[in-house]
Amino acid sequence: MELRIFTEPQQGADYDQLLAVARCAEDAGYGAFFRSDHYLKMGSVSGEPGPTDAWTTLAGLARDTSRIRLGTLMTAATFRLPGPLAITVAQVDRMSGGRVELGIGTGWYAEEHTAYGIPFPALGERFDRLEEQLAVITGLWETPVGGTFDFAGKYYPVSDSPALPKPVQQPRPPVLLGGMGPKRTPRLAARYADEFNLPFASLEDSAAQFDRVRAACAESGRDPSGMVWSNALVLCAGRDDAEVARRAAAIGREPAELRENGLAGTPAEIVDKLGRYAAIGSDRAYLQVLDLADLDHLELVAAEVMPQL
Repeated sequence: MELRIFTEPQQGADYDQLLAVARCAEDAGYGAFFRSDHYLKMGSVSGEPGPTDAWTTLAGLARDTSRIRLGTLMTAATFRLPGPLAITVAQVDRMSGGRVELGIGTGWYAEEHTAYGIPFPALGERFDRLEEQLAVITGLWETPVGGTFDFAGKYYPVSDSPALPKPVQQPRPPVLLGGMGPKRTPRLAARYADEFNLPFASLEDSAAQFDRVRAACAESGRDPSGMVWSNALVLCAGRDDAEVARRAAAIGREPAELRENGLAGTPAEIVDKLGRYAAIGSDRAYLQVLDLADLDHLELVAAEVMPQL
């Protein structure tokens, strides 16, 4: 199983902090550095110095790192128009030498939309818009050089686009979709996703949703073995119970709750839980790191968990 690092900068982080985590993750051998795409803090933290834009951050990291893959869990389709987003991601892919992945979803956090003047349609319309965004973004990337792209969409009609720039990765950067929606989510994943991700889901819920997506793949004539399956889980590792408790306290959580709902405990406990996710088909784990100053946390997992996977 591949391990990746996942951060939540809206909780309070500037670019230099994110760069330090990304470089630590790169040096330690993690497969990727991902970040959320949110414009407003959650919970009781101050959120200072304020939000950082996901794709501005990744553009900087594209030049300030050299090997680690970079992406979002998940860019909100409500934040950006699909044509400009396709340009942005393709540009960052070129800036990174072909290391970018696009996680994208409907958007769900109503308060961040009202806080920054972003329209927030009802869920059904958000799904409709996401489906059109996926068609436009992948269509622009996959149009042969010298050709043009057209799309007769309700929300995002495109006419005679030169479909430039092209990303380095061909036919396109990987697209990640995810979530627990029982109908539209599996159908969209079967059509567009290279990877299907579940955030903070139990083993039982993950297995059930993976089965729904596999069924949707089969219905559409796609071999589900070509999909990458992944989970995102909050990380709280320690060499012993005292270190686990210290790290849990630093993020305002309880060790018992994190052991139940996250990826917490000693290296042996974490290897065991990751093994149970692998048994239901998960190929990757995104380790949500909430204390970005604690780089020893990443190094501990790289040294004592990663070699056992």
